[in-house]
Amino acid sequence: MGAALVPLLVYVVLVVVAAARAPAASAAPRAFFVFGDSLVDNGNNNYLLTTARADAPPYGIDFPSHRATGRFSNGLNIPDIISEHLGAEPALPYLSPELRGAKLLVGANFASAGVGILNDTGVQFVNIIRMGDQLRYFGEYQRKLRAFAGEEQAARLVNGALVLITLGGNDFVNNYYLVPMSMRSRQYALPDYVSFIISEYRKILARLYELGARRVIVTGTGPLGCVPAELAQHSSNGECAAELNRAVDLFNPQLVDMVRGLNRDAGADVFVSANAYRANFDYLTNPQSYGFTNVKVACCGQGPYNGIGLCTAASNVCANREVFAFWDAFHPTERANRIIVGQFMHGSTDYMHPMNLSTILAMDQLQAGSL
Repeated sequence: MGAALVPLLVYVVLVVVAAARAPAASAAPRAFFVFGDSLVDNGNNNYLLTTARADAPPYGIDFPSHRATGRFSNGLNIPDIISEHLGAEPALPYLSPELRGAKLLVGANFASAGVGILNDTGVQFVNIIRMGDQLRYFGEYQRKLRAFAGEEQAARLVNGALVLITLGGNDFVNNYYLVPMSMRSRQYALPDYVSFIISEYRKILARLYELGARRVIVTGTGPLGCVPAELAQHSSNGECAAELNRAVDLFNPQLVDMVRGLNRDAGADVFVSANAYRANFDYLTNPQSYGFTNVKVACCGQGPYNGIGLCTAASNVCANREVFAFWDAFHPTERANRIIVGQFMHGSTDYMHPMNLSTILAMDQLQAGSL
């Protein structure tokens, strides 16, 4: 096994060295497209009549503008931090009226809080951008891009873009385990439900490929049973909710296998699996090593563990967001998001498979420079 790894390691070293020697490219940063749920929504739901919104304080308390932007965070979220690594400004929400002209070249964020893999996930939020619509908007975006930049540049920008997609958590907490008992939990035993949503997720990723995506980061689901909302409902002693984590333990390995299958079909590493569970679990189980003093109670909220409902102006708000892992009942603080992205950027194959984001960026830069 060690001998088999040598050529790969040598290639990776050469890629990184070549990228380091390359001139600080005068070309614009690569475009970035984002799909998925509230973990990556930059404000699309602000433009919708829905209860799944984060457009009022204290959301955004640590954002550069100190204003609520629609991000479910005290500050920056995962796409924002990835954009920093790309040397780019954050991609605007697709529904933003500012997304026009040269802003189209940055990319776009199509994510919508509350959505899942399945169309019936998040029905209680009523008006959200379900995945079929996110993909339809991606096609619509490309028509606008072609009109602005021309066919050739538009195709090059989309094919060369980095894509992030985050789905799955809502299909459990806002579907299968929704109280009262959901239709899906009556229809499927948990292992069968997981197989079903994986098969539906495969269709979404295949459609992304059809639409031109050629480098897609696919995040798995974090430890759902450990978020404050689930502790508030299911835990009297601070232990994570075992049933939710059992669902995640079934989902994540099947997602990785499905991604590998898609790559075999494509004949290339188009899709890269990101182990969000591991990236979160590290600091949840060893908080002191990461500078956290509280990984169970949300910084902003109410009720047990501050895990009831969303963060509002009437909520308890912690004074120091740097030492809390969770901002609200479901979502990480900016500091936790930075730790997660750090593992995506530099972590081993335990975090990113088949390669981490730093390696991807170096390889893609080298390949683009040789064209």
